[in-house]
Amino acid sequence: MTRRKLGALGEEAAAELLRSRGYRIVTRNHRCRLGEVDLIVEKGGILAFVEVRTRASSVFGGPEETVGVRKQRRVIAAARDWLAQRRGPARALRFDVVAVVDGPGGPLLTHIENAFDAVG
Repeated sequence: MTRRKLGALGEEAAAELLRSRGYRIVTRNHRCRLGEVDLIVEKGGILAFVEVRTRASSVFGGPEETVGVRKQRRVIAAARDWLAQRRGPARALRFDVVAVVDGPGGPLLTHIENAFDAVG
């Protein structure tokens, strides 16, 4: 399986997990020149910008470990771009990570709320 296909399967699994937990998918794959946000979801007045990281196995560590400072900055920049394009009521924001590990019994998903913040 290609990395792109594995990533797409992980993103779909993450979207299904979040839907099952009551989140509404607002946008998928918002891209700008500075970065990308995989999923933008909302629930209970909170808007979450979600980075989905998928790996075929956790032999070399969990997928969430790959969300370093550089990646966080790119997600934050894309979130700012998305917000600048939309005028709406003020609401609480956060940055989440969904880690997906593909396994023989199907994907294993971990949702990490408030995984990082936009303040330095």
